[in-house]
Amino acid sequence: MLKGETLFGKYDKVKTAIDRLRQFEPPEGYYLAFSGGKDSVVIKRLAEMAGVKFDAHYNLTTVDPPELVQFIRREHPEVHWDRPKETMWELIVKKGFPPVRHIRYCCEVLKESNGKGRFMVTGVRAAESPRRRRQWQVVDICPSQSKRVLNPIFDWTDEDVWQFIHENEIPYCSLYDEGFKRLGCIMCPMTGTKQMSKEAERWPKHAAAYRRACERAFKSRVESGGAYKSWTSGDDMFEWWINGSPAQDEDENQQRFFFE
Repeated sequence: MLKGETLFGKYDKVKTAIDRLRQFEPPEGYYLAFSGGKDSVVIKRLAEMAGVKFDAHYNLTTVDPPELVQFIRREHPEVHWDRPKETMWELIVKKGFPPVRHIRYCCEVLKESNGKGRFMVTGVRAAESPRRRRQWQVVDICPSQSKRVLNPIFDWTDEDVWQFIHENEIPYCSLYDEGFKRLGCIMCPMTGTKQMSKEAERWPKHAAAYRRACERAFKSRVESGGAYKSWTSGDDMFEWWINGSPAQDEDENQQRFFFE
């Protein structure tokens, strides 16, 4: 049993998560956000244990690791695949530059556009980052997305997640056994330039696709009469992005403009 502790004593984290799912269950059922990562396989199993109505959805980002995509297809064939209107490569050309730490235009299009008007279940946990601990709660309301969100394992640690997975013999993506701590978009700028470089080596075809998108973005802007202050070519843009761009390393309260 996974134990939690408050000022009022100890509690069973699994039972509490199940109770939360049952307490807020909407008549139409939950929209369960399923990424294929360790947290989402846990909330999916908990929803099954709770006996609540739900439909699980995977937001195809077009830049998820192939191993993760294959895992979802193999182990969770009933999950709905929500495909984006634009791919990452198309977004880079449209925006004129690849996403950076403080300008992550990709998330809104590739991850956050679905589930509007639904009561969503996610695997968000406070232990994942200080930001999530400050900004999220067990139950959240997102007015801009017309969503209510339930985070039933908000108070779980990484150790809790893995204990539940092993005790319940839940299949998980093989990338965790390779040393990956979290799974997400390949070469996401939030992971930092060192990790981006490692992932570029791990998935060279995706790195090449990012480079080609940068080249198309540069060419498109120049042909339309625009100009860049920081780059002389699409290849230059890509190297700047992966090797340490100012927007990835500067203070988050500062802003830098990339083109004119």
